[in-house]
Amino acid sequence: MTLLKQREKGARKTLNPGQILALGFLVLILAGGLLLTLPAASATGQSLGLLKGMFTATSAVCVTGLTLIEAGVELSGFGQAILLMLIQVGGLGFMAFASLGMVLIGRKISLRGRMLLGEAMNQTNMTGMVRLSLWFFLMAMTIELTGAAVLCTRLIPQYGVGKGIWMSVFTAISAFCNAGFDLFGQYNSIIGCQQDPTVLLTLCMLILLGGLGFAVILEILNLRSGSRRLSLHAKLVLVMNGVLVFGGMLLFYLMERTNPATLAREGLTEWDRWVNALTQSITCRTAGFASIDQGLMKPSSKILSCLFMFIGASPASTGGGVKTVTFAVAGLMVWAVIRGREHITVFGKEISMNTAKRAVAIIVIALVMVLIVTCALTILEDGNGFDTLDLAYETVSAVTTTGLSAMGTGNLRAASQILLMPLMYLGRVGPLTLAVALAQRMNSSVKNRVRHPEENVMIG
Repeated sequence: MTLLKQREKGARKTLNPGQILALGFLVLILAGGLLLTLPAASATGQSLGLLKGMFTATSAVCVTGLTLIEAGVELSGFGQAILLMLIQVGGLGFMAFASLGMVLIGRKISLRGRMLLGEAMNQTNMTGMVRLSLWFFLMAMTIELTGAAVLCTRLIPQYGVGKGIWMSVFTAISAFCNAGFDLFGQYNSIIGCQQDPTVLLTLCMLILLGGLGFAVILEILNLRSGSRRLSLHAKLVLVMNGVLVFGGMLLFYLMERTNPATLAREGLTEWDRWVNALTQSITCRTAGFASIDQGLMKPSSKILSCLFMFIGASPASTGGGVKTVTFAVAGLMVWAVIRGREHITVFGKEISMNTAKRAVAIIVIALVMVLIVTCALTILEDGNGFDTLDLAYETVSAVTTTGLSAMGTGNLRAASQILLMPLMYLGRVGPLTLAVALAQRMNSSVKNRVRHPEENVMIG
């Protein structure tokens, strides 16, 4: 009897996949932060300091892009390599890298390891999980190298062969992982490329592919003469992306075309304006590359950017946000309620109410986080002269792991910078995943079967 109790106690202490993923990201952040604080990681040979090192590591692993340093100036080659490694592992997932290492050394991946892979890639079917993760690796490397090759045609003539290749590879990986880090310097992101459509459109394509989700890309590649049809998930992802990308481009163009500080800037052609409007529409969906000054945009554009950042990329992708499908499902549920329908249907398929509840829960948790931290920032930055909208912009950018900033994260007080670090972590791990990971699992066989008397309440 005692042995049985010990086994039950040990089983209860076993970490679930969500907890392991959350802990894994935390360990990666701590290790990366310590490496970045080494004198060898600094261009000057002097340590960046614990706050800058940890903040940069958190932003890199959480593929956010908010930064207190200028990576292309303040980091040495070693520091930039560490930063790029953190971005790549954070973007593709440390479990995917662990599985690759196991395969390379000939080790067999356990069932628990496959479950972790499934959790990391948002897959429910364990069949062929290792093969699928390796395929994801190959696809990611192919896309990143292709993007880097295109960028080389523009950056090598400007920076030379060695630096041009390194900057191209770094920028391509950062874009595909939706990280937003760059090596261009002067805290201007890619504003210097405003009139270079090759660079901007290449980054847009990398960001889009990284934000679509690996499963959706695989479905698209598997379409052969109509022998296979897209799943409901893939259809929602593609429709949402199309609406957000092109709808956002049009709205940003209309709102900023008369702003001399952004799209109406001297020297920009009409074609440049449309390309930069497209870039803003895509990059504020968790990528963090800014081709126009975010602080000088009109308030209406900042609000729209906040909405796009909040929605973010798609599930099982390198991007953040509450995710396109989550937002779509919540919207469809609202539409079903308005129409007086009991079931949520779209494209001839029905979405379960349990899925809709999870979607609403994720959105509510994220909104609460944004509101609480925005209020906290207004208190911490009292007297600093920052606009409340800009502080909200910073908060949404952090929780959605976007990386865009309207006032410069380095201009915030240390307390505010420290507050943004756990927010980026929560945004990367996922509000609902972290909540489940930290909560005690309910005994579904007993507690969930207890029902209480039902009574109506007034709403609205």
